Amino acid sequence: MSALATSSPPAGGHTAVFPALDPASYRPHPLHAAERAWPETNCSVDLWIEMIACLGAPPEAAFGFTLTQDFEGDQFTFFKIPPEDLEHLYGLRLAELAIFDDPELHLAEQVARGRLCLIELDSFFLPDTRGVAYGLEHGKTTVGVNRIDLTARRLDYFHNAGYFTLEGADFDGLFQIGRRAPDAPFLPYTEFVKLPERIDTSALADKAAALLARHLARVPVANPVTAFAQRFAAQAAGLYERPAFFHKYAFNTLRQLGANFLLLSDHLDWLEAQGKGEFAAERDAAFAISETAKIVQFQLARAVARRKADSLPPMMTPAAESWDKLIAGLTSKLG
Repeated sequence: MSALATSSPPAGGHTAVFPALDPASYRPHPLHAAERAWPETNCSVDLWIEMIACLGAPPEAAFGFTLTQDFEGDQFTFFKIPPEDLEHLYGLRLAELAIFDDPELHLAEQVARGRLCLIELDSFFLPDTRGVAYGLEHGKTTVGVNRIDLTARRLDYFHNAGYFTLEGADFDGLFQIGRRAPDAPFLPYTEFVKLPERIDTSALADKAAALLARHLARVPVANPVTAFAQRFAAQAAGLYERPAFFHKYAFNTLRQLGANFLLLSDHLDWLEAQGKGEFAAERDAAFAISETAKIVQFQLARAVARRKADSLPPMMTPAAESWDKLIAGLTSKLG
């Protein structure tokens, strides 16, 4: 039997970090509205959007870091809110959670202490991915655990653009219950969030504006969209004989680019609404990058089907020009 299972009950006595949340009636944040060009971004930023909103704070304040996205040669940066930004803006302290016993027991301990847990799980067992991965394909994704009931084998969790529940066989599958080998334990990467007593938003706009200037100093030296365009045709041609690989490639290139800069446009909009500057031109430039990525993603599918990848790089020109305008505009205003 697990050592944790026989220890004293977890401190705190919480059954959930947000006990009032109900997966059946939960409504996602407007940043996840279906009519947006990119209603989902990636598993990390999406769950932070929902969790920050549940804490009563605006997630739009956190997106200054998107300025630093680069093209990494085979993909655009998988953008994640830096832990230091989360602490500076909202007082959220993120730390790694050591998994040295059954993972679900560690989760129950931290939830009982009023802490959210972020854990990498297999999307094969996540019902909210029905039609994409659930029961079809094994893949790593991150969820935010709000409630865990070991007796009922139930988990309520944030994932992508919403808040969901699972139980029974899916719970057993996620944690490999009944299938763990003693010499090969299931040890997923896990973090936990220590929440402040309350989030003080009185100086949030000032903090966000300062962070934007700090991140501006960390932008890529070379235009990342131009760098991507130079590799785009060759990479797309590699999809000719791998049609099933299309979605993974598009997710890690055009979707990461488009979703990243859509959030930057939201951030600039929010800062302007808070009276921290006039950013209309820069907001429009960020939005143009996002829109171009969305359009080119559709064109990518057609080009691959027709085996005409050489037509793709020029389509990125509007986004590359918009990136230059964005950085020049912010540099002139923020220094």
